[in-house]
Amino acid sequence: MHAYPLDLVDFVYELWSDPVFKERINSVATDLPFDLPDRALFEHILSTCYQASLMQEEERQVMLRIIIQVPESLPLEEGPPSGLHRLRFNKPRSFNEYELHRLAPAADFYRTLIGVTIDHDNGPQIWGLIHSGTRWMQTEHGGKKTFPPLPLSLVIIVSGPGQITVCIGSETVASLNNGQINTPSMDIFSARWLSESMADIRSEMRQLHAEARAASPKTWANLAPDFAKKLGQQVVRRIISVIRNSHHGGSLVYLPHEMGEEISGKNRYMTIKYQFCAEEPRHRFRSIMLRIVNTMAELYGDPEDPDKIVGWNEYVTCQDEAIESLNEAIFDVAHFIAALAAIDGAVVMTKRQELVGFGGVISGDIDKVETVARAMNTEGTLTETVPSEGVGTRHRAAYRLCNELHDAFAIVVSQDGNVRLVKWHNGTVTYWDQTTTGVSGF
Repeated sequence: MHAYPLDLVDFVYELWSDPVFKERINSVATDLPFDLPDRALFEHILSTCYQASLMQEEERQVMLRIIIQVPESLPLEEGPPSGLHRLRFNKPRSFNEYELHRLAPAADFYRTLIGVTIDHDNGPQIWGLIHSGTRWMQTEHGGKKTFPPLPLSLVIIVSGPGQITVCIGSETVASLNNGQINTPSMDIFSARWLSESMADIRSEMRQLHAEARAASPKTWANLAPDFAKKLGQQVVRRIISVIRNSHHGGSLVYLPHEMGEEISGKNRYMTIKYQFCAEEPRHRFRSIMLRIVNTMAELYGDPEDPDKIVGWNEYVTCQDEAIESLNEAIFDVAHFIAALAAIDGAVVMTKRQELVGFGGVISGDIDKVETVARAMNTEGTLTETVPSEGVGTRHRAAYRLCNELHDAFAIVVSQDGNVRLVKWHNGTVTYWDQTTTGVSGF
């Protein structure tokens, strides 16, 4: 059964009194920062956005962001990249799907919000535009630049036909996408089991870092325990984001590092059409990561404070030229890897971030998987068994591979932008859907 704007209104109203939801929102606000609009008015706003999403402007789909906020609450003198640049119209505009349709091309989705107020006599009114810049996308895109959060107001995102997301400022509440209501309840990258599966690789990285530290005549700062993990996560997010933006879909297969040589030869698991030579360039991803953590430790080293710790917060605010260059280099590698997914077949890497090749075709001789477990929570402790049919070739191939190689995992990006991680977990092939908020390009 499909959901529509009225269902999204009902869902958000129910969340507003949910103690679990309130606890999550407390991470960004001490309490729910505003009351929802009257139910009928809220439905009118979302229905108008929904109707606008179904329209086209010169064959371009309507994409926009709306914030319900009085203009007087926004500073006059600020602007991107560290603030919001608000511009008021000399006369308010009517809030309807036709006005949104006309205004959308000027209110660039990635840089601008449409400001709306609710007038007690005239209902919703469009008062102007708010230029936010693009740094807000980095939470899912990946990146190190800091960005100001949006005001804790009601924000509505229209990212495609029938795709509506309701937010409190920068925090997603719920979305309507493909006739289904989703909440951002699962972030695969925060899963403990995923972190544990990469523990050996991080240990190796720490050892290499320790050797470089010992060889340096300078005092280096100590690394925060989660620094390398967060850095790696940001790069993988960027890879996924670029694949999603291609609207072609693609697959990433991560194998145990000891399988790098085996998978390159004749084996029963897959054939890789385009293989890279076993040389240093295959390890560039890891090499740059190591250079980043080493450079940060050296830059922030202090002989008078040998216990100083450097981590993600220092990295995102660091403006050193060497770090900026390395940051650009690692995200260039991310874009390069993502582009390899544009042809048929999977991009094949080891958990050491070694790029083995692309065009990987998983063998059809591997036993078919009849059912898989759909994870209902991040750790996969709550699941339901579902048939393996009803999904694309990429997904079924990933199921078969993970059924054979229990230490491997696959990330499958569909043409519609949905992201699924597949892994053998608790005795069965299990998948996690990285919950989409409906924000295009994420």
